[in-house]
Amino acid sequence: MSQPNTPEENSGAPREPRLAPRPLDRPPVDSAQAATFGRPHGVDGAFDKLYAPGTRNGGQIISKPPAPESLVEAFGRPPGADDVKLQRPGDDTGQPGAEPESPLWSKPADPWRDPGAAAVLGGPAVEAESEDEDGEERPKGPLLSLPEVLLGRRVKPVALALLGVICLLIGAVGGLVGWGIARTGNSLTGSATISEAEAGKERAPGSISDIAKRVSPAVVSIEVKSGESGSVGSGVMIDPNGYAITNNHVISLATDDPQAKITAVFTDGTRTDAKVVGTDPKTDLAVIKVGVANPTVIQIGKSADLEPGDSVIAVGSPLGLQNTVTAGIVSALHRPITAQGENGEPPVTYDAIQTDAPINRGNSGGALVDSTGALIGINSSIRTDSGDSGQGGSIGIGFAIPADDAIKIARALISTGSVKHADIGINAASVAAETSEGAQVVNVVDGGPAAKAGIGEGDVITKVGDRMVRNAAELTVAVRAHNIGEVVPVQLVRQGRPLVVDVTLGSD
Repeated sequence: MSQPNTPEENSGAPREPRLAPRPLDRPPVDSAQAATFGRPHGVDGAFDKLYAPGTRNGGQIISKPPAPESLVEAFGRPPGADDVKLQRPGDDTGQPGAEPESPLWSKPADPWRDPGAAAVLGGPAVEAESEDEDGEERPKGPLLSLPEVLLGRRVKPVALALLGVICLLIGAVGGLVGWGIARTGNSLTGSATISEAEAGKERAPGSISDIAKRVSPAVVSIEVKSGESGSVGSGVMIDPNGYAITNNHVISLATDDPQAKITAVFTDGTRTDAKVVGTDPKTDLAVIKVGVANPTVIQIGKSADLEPGDSVIAVGSPLGLQNTVTAGIVSALHRPITAQGENGEPPVTYDAIQTDAPINRGNSGGALVDSTGALIGINSSIRTDSGDSGQGGSIGIGFAIPADDAIKIARALISTGSVKHADIGINAASVAAETSEGAQVVNVVDGGPAAKAGIGEGDVITKVGDRMVRNAAELTVAVRAHNIGEVVPVQLVRQGRPLVVDVTLGSD
């Protein structure tokens, strides 16, 4: 019987060798692992003694469960093709004229069959073809016109709606960009991004702001109106009953005109009428009573404890500007100041505190407080350099009446409406202008304290008690520093000879 021809014999071409299977690699068995996991001696088969080849669970072989119908329909053989083998075209079917199939592998190191082969990047599985089977270029489809897109129902309505939304978004973005460019204008104008501090300003206890906050409610602005005339100054509330201390020159219009109106204005804007209680023109002090219940009053300090260089704060209404606060230091103490009296009244003389805290017209009668907020002076006057205009302002030299003297006089005015000062009974003048050689006696009041002590015209007084006397103003304040009826030693120079006499002070 003849054998059928093989494909090699039919084709007459030798077939390329297929890749041989890899040799079985059996590594040597570790003796320790063999002792642990190997079969015991004398056992050749499986450990399951109930197992017999071809039987399971009583002799019946249990096969795997049937495949799902979906998988059978998708991957099973079609009906009537149970014996048909799936062969590739040109496979070894034994049919005449069949071309042998190229082997799936042609090299011993084929990466699809040899796990040890190196990975290789190849081309795409299917090449893009722009030509048909005849080699001619495939024609392109026609382009749609606008009517066909909108009315020809060639495009889905959802796609048209999405296209419209995209157009609207593009238009909105373009409008915003144009609006931003128009708003910006040019490179010099535009919106500014300014960083602001969130933390509040720290105001430590005892700071100027803290003192001003506590003191300002006790300082009032005083407005005086007499006919067509008027004046503005400041005052300090010193008593819960409504008494306030101020300068005499602030309310002098009201003392001359009984119809004059005095108005006190508080920091919160409250306005109330005030009446004159008493005045002391010689020291430029006055007391008024404000028609208000339970006002905020200031704490009274001691001016005798001051030293040059101590910090002070002036509170008042300079130039009509209410609630103004200025700060400085004590420039000097015991600075005798003399000023002309108001409306024919006697000259004003007081022993002043000099300060560089800015004081201007309208500060008169306001408070000068120390670093604790206690009252240590009543602002009274300033030294100015008027120049050609005749109108001067603060040049850093201001004067305040010491609180010790002001409160003593205020108590007397509240109690009796008037006040008396110690007096020596003489008229004196400075020895020479701009000198500090003493006060020269010009005349002596007959029967006065000086006459009784033997002081005569021409004598030069250089000391009263413990106070040096360098000019006529200092003689006045040195005498007023003592009480009426007090015996005070007075040192003087008569015809070049120093003398000391005891003087019993009288009343002015």
